[in-house]
Amino acid sequence: MRDKRIYLSSPTMHGEEQMYVKEAFDTNWVAPLGKNVDEFEKSIEKYIGVKAAVALNAGTAALHLAVKLAGVGQGDIVLCSDLTFSATVNPVSYEKGVQVFVDSERETWNMDPNALEVAFTKYPQTKAVIVANLYGTPAKLDEIKAICHKYRVILIEDAAESLSSTYKGQQTGTFGKYNAISFNGNKIITTSGGGMLLSDDVEAIAKARFWATQARDPAPYYQHSEIGYNYRMSNIVAGIGRGQMLHIDEHRAQKKVIYLRYKEGFKDLPVTMNPYLDCSEPNFWLSCLTINKGEKVTPEDIRLALEKENIESRPIWKPMHLQPVYAKNDFIAVGDNVGEDVFSRGLCLPSDNKMTEEEQNFVMEIIKNIWK
Repeated sequence: MRDKRIYLSSPTMHGEEQMYVKEAFDTNWVAPLGKNVDEFEKSIEKYIGVKAAVALNAGTAALHLAVKLAGVGQGDIVLCSDLTFSATVNPVSYEKGVQVFVDSERETWNMDPNALEVAFTKYPQTKAVIVANLYGTPAKLDEIKAICHKYRVILIEDAAESLSSTYKGQQTGTFGKYNAISFNGNKIITTSGGGMLLSDDVEAIAKARFWATQARDPAPYYQHSEIGYNYRMSNIVAGIGRGQMLHIDEHRAQKKVIYLRYKEGFKDLPVTMNPYLDCSEPNFWLSCLTINKGEKVTPEDIRLALEKENIESRPIWKPMHLQPVYAKNDFIAVGDNVGEDVFSRGLCLPSDNKMTEEEQNFVMEIIKNIWK
């Protein structure tokens, strides 16, 4: 077994992060809020192209506040991506809404617009739609946005995994009325933990900022007219984010090289890399493969073979409608069940920025040998 572990996707630090963190220490702004938070928000607004952003302690917090801004309440239906991480959909439960899961299409593995139309027919009273961009690959965002507009329903874009990805030249995180991104330790850039809520609705972001700081009223004493949350980002971790933003395009380019190297290396194997549309440019956060139908090799065979050599890989997200906690929720699919199929045949491969070409070749050789 190798001594040095090859990770799925670990933080990649450069040095500038320490400069901004030191500035927070030197000025004694180590508590939440401060210059780093303000400047980090501005840098994201400029990069993404939105009018307002609020830095929070998690992408999940951003999604929660988006759901709250959408007015979701007791019993309200929210149509959600099915093939995603639980953080995409859990905030609906925080506001006592009900998730209805919408199957994926094969071209991006994201929410199927055709299934979404069927879902609206079954649930015309839908309050909101949450679409995730799986593994950094943009969904069919124009189609989904048009459907939401048709039914006059708020679209929330979960761009937690897709920061820096574009769809038809437009940055993800701009297609919903409210949009969430994540800076978790394994994302394209990181603040160790954190997220941001984005919108062109400046007043809505101001309201979210109010809720995120315990909903404290503008009074000389502590007065609260609404329930609030302790969701704001620390000035220290925001400093990490400022340093990371200097390298976001570099990180994306490195991820693309990794994806293309896998695609070329596996061209003779009965596998397919995670797909994307020609009109989009993913950030290639995670490179994933699916094994062709009928093969005896399973994703678990590959995962265990890699783990034996101290190499991290991960199964595809288990669809939400298969999760025990959501066993009673409805699931809408058109034709075959795409999400379950991708889950059963798929695996996320090591996609770490710091993985060398030699290390990646080693990963590919292990996988190739399984078929020999």
